Parts: sequence; structure tokens; C-alpha cells
Amino acid sequence: MSESRKIHLVNLVIDYLNSLHPISNGFTIELQKGLQPLLVRKSKFILSPIDNNECVYFVANGLVRGFVKDDGKDITTWISLGNEFIGAIQHPNETIEPSFEYLQALEDTELVALPNKLVHKLYDAYPESNIIGRKILALQYHAASERSILARIPSAERRYEKFLEINSDYVSSVPLRCIASYLGMRLETLSRIRSKMMKEMPV
Repeated sequence: MSESRKIHLVNLVIDYLNSLHPISNGFTIELQKGLQPLLVRKSKFILSPIDNNECVYFVANGLVRGFVKDDGKDITTWISLGNEFIGAIQHPNETIEPSFEYLQALEDTELVALPNKLVHKLYDAYPESNIIGRKILALQYHAASERSILARIPSAERRYEKFLEINSDYVSSVPLRCIASYLGMRLETLSRIRSKMMKEMPV
């Protein structure tokens, strides 16, 4: 990745945070020094259980999923198209430990890593961090609530319909196996639902 591209990605994060609340020059300088641009190729892991859970990531562009393994099967827990912060599950009161969640790029993806140490430093030194953090957490809570409601819809067909309503902008980019896993159904079930919907569409 070229140096100019790295600077561009860092500036994307700065612009995003500045859109949530104006940030000071000192805050900006800390970000410029501490942010870590990354390019992760398709299918590669951003984070896995062999890695310490030391950062959150801003998805500048690309497609990422979070998943866990249960009895040898992948269970997709969330999907991100970009322009947001992502991270693996971690209790806020615990020390840094390996993640039990995987973060995987579903296509070539540009990320910017924000180390947790830098997050704590910003909270301690810059009052705007608290406002920005609150707004990001509100966005994350809203997304988590939508996922929680979706998981509780008993009908597989209705779950998929609701998924389309919420994610119509990027559903065509996501592999069907990931959508099926996310919705808690077999790939064959999802294929049958999609086929039925196609047949019911007006000509």
C-alpha cells in the first residue's frame, strides 16, 4: 500500500469522527500518529482466536463478516459493508485476551486499525472522545438490536425478507453461505426461499 493511500485512509477516519463531533488539533495529531492502515485480501482473517484482541477497525471499503465456530460450523454474527467501526466481542472490564470471534474479509478490504491503548489515551486527554464514543456506541447498539430482532423471527422466509429490507444495498455482494449462516438456516433452505421469491416476482 502506498504512503499516499495510507494517508488517505487515515484521513477518512478523521473525517468520519469529525462528522460525529468536531475534533481538536491534538486529537487529530494523535490519530495521525497512531492509526494503522491495512489491506486484507479476500478470505483472509483480520482477527482470529490466535490473535490478541488489541484493536478496533474502521472499514474504509470492502466487505467484512464476524463469525464464531460451533461444533465445527461457522456462525456469521454480523456483516459490514464499510464506513463504520468493527471489532470482536470483548468484555470492557477484562484485560486484552485472544478473541473467540473471527473477523474475515469477504473481498479485498481496506481497514484502519485503532489500537485500544490509543482509544483509552484519547478518552483520558480529549473531552470530545466521550461524545464521539457515545455516538458510535449508539450506532452499534441500534445495529445489534436489529440483529437481535431478526434472529427471533420464527419463519425462515420472513427472516430473509426482513434481512433484505434492512440490507438491500449490499445483499448481492455477500456470499449466500454467509447469509444463510447469519440467518440461522441451511444454504438449501435459503436457495429454496430465493427461488420461490424469484418465481413470485411480477414479469
